[in-house]
Parts: sequence; C-alpha cells; structure tokens
Amino acid sequence: MAEMQIHHQEDHNRIPNNPNPNPNSNPNHNPTHYTHYRFPGKVPHHQVHNMDKATPSRFKPNAPKREHCICITVFVLLLGIILLILWLAYHPSKPRFTVASAAVYGLNATTPPFMSISMQFNIVIRNPNKRVSISFDRLSAYVSYRNQPITPHVMLPPLFLEKHSAVSLSPEIGGVPVPVSVELTNGLVMDETYGVVAVKLVLYGRLRWKAGDINSAHYGLYVKCDVLMGLRKGFVGQVPLLGSPVCDVNT
Repeated sequence: MAEMQIHHQEDHNRIPNNPNPNPNSNPNHNPTHYTHYRFPGKVPHHQVHNMDKATPSRFKPNAPKREHCICITVFVLLLGIILLILWLAYHPSKPRFTVASAAVYGLNATTPPFMSISMQFNIVIRNPNKRVSISFDRLSAYVSYRNQPITPHVMLPPLFLEKHSAVSLSPEIGGVPVPVSVELTNGLVMDETYGVVAVKLVLYGRLRWKAGDINSAHYGLYVKCDVLMGLRKGFVGQVPLLGSPVCDVNT
C-alpha cells in the first residue's frame, strides 16, 4: 500500500495540476497521462534518415552538373580559338581585276535609236591568296556608257586560278546593234569630238573558294572597271588608256 501511494505520488508530481477536473470521470481509472515534449532541432535518427531520402537538400552542391557545364564551356572556347586560327590562316582575299589594254574595231552611232560598237579588252585577273584557289563560274561581261549598256552580254569561259596566280583574258564584246537613247548618242558624239570617252566594263558571275579538298559555297561576283580612253571619231584599233583603270570588286 505504501508502494502504491508512492507511485501515485510520483505520477501526481509528474502531471501538471488540472484546474478543471472532470467530475464524470471514472474514479477507479488511473488518471495518469504522459506528455511528449519535442525539442526543436532534435529529430530521431530513423526520421532523419527518411528525410534525407525523401527531400533533397537545397544546400547540397550538385557536382556532376557543375562539371558538365565547365566541360561545355571549355569545349566552346577551344572550338572558337580553332575557328579563329583557321579564319586568320585561310580567310580568302578578293580577286583583283586590271584592264591592261582596250581596242575599238567598229563604232556606228549614226542610226538612232540603235548603236553598234565592237571592243576588245585585255583583262588580267589575279588571285592574291597563298592558301586558297578560286574557281569562276558563269562569268559574263558587257560595256556601258553613262550607265546604259551599249553592248550585249557576252558569256566568258569558266576559269580556275591556282594559289597566288594570274590569268589574262581578251574577250571581244559587242558588234550587235543595241537600242539606246538619243541623249546617249549625242553624248558619245560630243566625247569623240573632244577625244576622251569614258566607258565602264562590267563583269559578273559566281565564284567558289577552294582550300585543299574543301570547296566553299557559291558567292556572287560583280566587277566594275572605269576605263577612260583616248578615242576620236573614225579611229579603229588599240586606243590609249588615260590613267590606270580602277576595278571595284564585290563578292
């Protein structure tokens, strides 16, 4: 009996006093209650293990993803450096066109609105590249005067220029009547009187660059050469060039 009283006293001391006891409770029931206290920061070991599996930590570094990003960055940088070196080594320069001489074999501007002129030019084409060759496709030429064509378009044979080489062409252009305006005919007659005629030789087509066994895509080619000739009415043959003809090359 004494032991029971002691146990009851201990339990009574463990349970906080209830200011409002339930009068309908069973008197024979032991009113012992157990209260569980959870301290912040302390979690049972088995719960900590389950939490690590269920919820990934946001503070845990993702090493594989970081290494993957670093590898991609290094690869892109190396690829950019290689492409830059190849571009500096094989970047092709434009071909150079020069009009070495010109000749007039026939000029008839007395039957407007048509004009017939036959001309021949000696054209030198140079490839300044030491590592890249050039292939010309569908190359055509015509002559214009005061921004109006005075000869029909003439197809030139395809050309291939080796590295750091040059080729010479002497195409004959014209010989077929071409419709022109009256102002152009009067202007040509006036220029012949002064003995100075300025014409423009136009070449256009396509080209490809070749480095080793690699061929580039086709690029458009448009060349304009301003030719200033010493020409008087009735003169036939090679005419003197006044100054160095300047050729503008666009690709």
